[in-house]
Amino acid sequence: TATNHNGGAIHFGPDGKLYVAVGENANPGNSQTLTNRLGKMLRIDVDHTSGFLPYAIPSDNPFVSGGGSPEIWAFGFRNPWRFSFDRPTGRLFCADVGQEKFEEIDLVTRGGNYGWNIMEGGHCFNSASCNMNGLTLPITEYDHTEGIAIIGGYVYHGSAIPALQGKYVFGDFGSGTVWTLTESPPGAWTRDKLLSTSHSISSFGQDAAGELYLVDLGGTI
Repeated sequence: TATNHNGGAIHFGPDGKLYVAVGENANPGNSQTLTNRLGKMLRIDVDHTSGFLPYAIPSDNPFVSGGGSPEIWAFGFRNPWRFSFDRPTGRLFCADVGQEKFEEIDLVTRGGNYGWNIMEGGHCFNSASCNMNGLTLPITEYDHTEGIAIIGGYVYHGSAIPALQGKYVFGDFGSGTVWTLTESPPGAWTRDKLLSTSHSISSFGQDAAGELYLVDLGGTI
């Protein structure tokens, strides 16, 4: 068992179910293997139990009737480091840390395959077997000239910075850069640099008022 690429975040969704982002345990083949829960976004019902499990499997999970582990909601992730739900829309934004060249943000939906280890970002990773059929490509990516480890954030819905309203804010651990993603028109995303910092960004937080917080690995907010 590897000591990296394990848990990336846990959040309750707007449907009341618990979502769990799990890395591929530094074994790229796990991400496309539906018989295990590594490299996946999981979804469970913690309000009920099922047999020997301390939770129940939601009946609308994509593999509840077979074909894969029933906890799986989506798959094809390498190291999904932080995800969040947009409060007004319920959409699930997930950052997935790349290996060699590219970092990505995915908009995660039921049963989606987000590509790893066939793709890294929007690019073929294994050129000998790069079959893109059925894959969902990221809504944005950047290469390792801009950063080395993407850190997922939140869609801003606070009042302190009106110019950020409705923009997705995220960063990079290595470069300390913070970006925004703006959707206009629907389905088209534009990435803009917001801040250059000296922080080792490890996470973002959001309070009840929709204001955002940046977390440094050294322990400061």
